[in-house]
Amino acid sequence: MVAAGDEGARAAIEAVYRVESRRVLATLVRLLGDLELAEEALHEGFAAALARWPAEGVPASPRAWLVSAGRFRALDALRSRARLDARSGELARRIEARAAEASGGAVEPDELPDDRLRLVFTCCHPALTPDAQVALTLREVCGLATEEIARAFLAAPPAIAQRIVRAKAKIRDARIPYEVPSRAELPERLAAVLGVVYLVFNEGYSASSGDDVTRPDLTGEAIRLGRLLLELLPEPEVLGVLALMLLHESRRAARTGPGGELVLLEAQDRSRWDRALVGEGAALVERALRSRRFGPYTLQAAIAAVHAEAQSAAETDWAQIVGLYDVLLHVEPTPVVELNRAVAVAMRDGPERGLALVDALLARGELRGYHLAHAARADLLRRLGRAAEAREAYARALALARQGPERRFLERRLRELA
Repeated sequence: MVAAGDEGARAAIEAVYRVESRRVLATLVRLLGDLELAEEALHEGFAAALARWPAEGVPASPRAWLVSAGRFRALDALRSRARLDARSGELARRIEARAAEASGGAVEPDELPDDRLRLVFTCCHPALTPDAQVALTLREVCGLATEEIARAFLAAPPAIAQRIVRAKAKIRDARIPYEVPSRAELPERLAAVLGVVYLVFNEGYSASSGDDVTRPDLTGEAIRLGRLLLELLPEPEVLGVLALMLLHESRRAARTGPGGELVLLEAQDRSRWDRALVGEGAALVERALRSRRFGPYTLQAAIAAVHAEAQSAAETDWAQIVGLYDVLLHVEPTPVVELNRAVAVAMRDGPERGLALVDALLARGELRGYHLAHAARADLLRRLGRAAEAREAYARALALARQGPERRFLERRLRELA
């Protein structure tokens, strides 16, 4: 124990909460086997710390102390409830048996060590809807309050709260285990986890609606999740998704002008790019590529790295970018990847060639409601001097866009063409 007065103990508790609360929760989830019970135990553990640490001092291992205090209080509560509810008594007996087994059993050499990883995979379980996966991950793994999640996704707090409650009920009722998938299941399950992490980042990097281009709180949480995953599970695609987020985040300060207006990549002041993030992201890309086991996130990160290495827009190696998109399209044949490749082809071979690809893509119908496809077509028509057609395409993009800065950018283009 480290001696501490009231103020010192409170400061220590606040610091431990910031740094360790998610790890304490994850361990309690494993020991108690129930997310809601673990949340109660977490709060009880910190309440016990507030009551005892000022007098007794801060323990040498605060996290272990909190886990132990929370578990014992949860067991006491279950034993008390057992008089009225036989299921509580049965749950208490299962928890005690699980704890005894955990303390007496040997750790498998291939076992992934951190309980937070079990919690991440549980929150991103395929039995949950994508919206529920995102909300639950932000709440339980990142520790965001319901109001913060609602504000980030422009949703009402009661709706987010209900989403989280339903997700917890699904985990409980479907008996979804709190465990890391087996090595055989890992690739498929990891893809879902990375999808959730990147979805959170993308919403922060290019908000789907509202008056802000970016939401740094969300991109920060996604990067924090990516770093956690890399620490716990250094797979090539984890390297790739973290690299992709860091390289995109490096440009955030240059993506808006003084009045909050959107600034396209080609017009950004590259002196405002965060070169430390660029260097870190590029190094991660190289590590992932060397593994020869990379996937779509690593390829997207490699494309972002080529942009980041160019000293100006004119020096961008568009031939290399098109080549990377060719590989990405083979790995992940989606209409959005095709659209991005078409734009890169236009930069390499000229707007007429790019326009033919975009027109063929829109004719198929999959991106007819995607505002960025119409905006890309409008820009190519503008560069070809076909002003009337460009105005029509910009108007279509404007009708579909929801984000304030994007709408103002499209309106500005329409005024320029008029």
